[in-house]
Amino acid sequence: MSDVAGIPTPDKSDDDFWNALSNLVEPPWNEPTPDDAGTMDERVLDAVRALAERISTRALAYSAAGKSFDPVLMAAPDVQLALLRALYEAKLSVDRLAESAATVAGRSGANYAQLGAAWGGIKRQSARLKWPHAVVRKSARESIPLQYAGGTAVVHHDADADAWWFTATAADRREKESEPVHGTYAEAIAGATEFLLAHALPEGQPPA
Repeated sequence: MSDVAGIPTPDKSDDDFWNALSNLVEPPWNEPTPDDAGTMDERVLDAVRALAERISTRALAYSAAGKSFDPVLMAAPDVQLALLRALYEAKLSVDRLAESAATVAGRSGANYAQLGAAWGGIKRQSARLKWPHAVVRKSARESIPLQYAGGTAVVHHDADADAWWFTATAADRREKESEPVHGTYAEAIAGATEFLLAHALPEGQPPA
């Protein structure tokens, strides 16, 4: 495990909070252990089994008959096909979440080499192909869109105030336009993602 003793941990109310937030910690993560991987498998399986039971024709038949879905029914080949379909949905969810994480990380200072390292060690060029809009040139940071937690935001730079601000529409359709009070790009993007997370929809609920 990495030595964390020297990593600053300011509270959000502290003056140096946003400055500390914008500085990328190295290394960004510790390698997951086999126990971590096993726990992840269990949690993913719980999620996809719940979806499989909602979409399985056999499970729906049991529900219509007023009967509970016994776990042993998961052994049925058609239910396993429903599970496979649910796993595909999980893959799509992972891809969407990975794009959001890569975009927020890239537009807050991470480069493609770091994004590739986080995504299982793929090369910088492969990371750029996978997330072509995640990292932008500093000269292009005048109006920068991003998607996160089911919502969208655009981060802008106010040249007159020499400050950053954002507009955002969350998954629940709430909107926010901040004042140009953010001293750094990282502070503005953090404010936007905080708003989008606060107004994300509950799992499984479609957008209005």
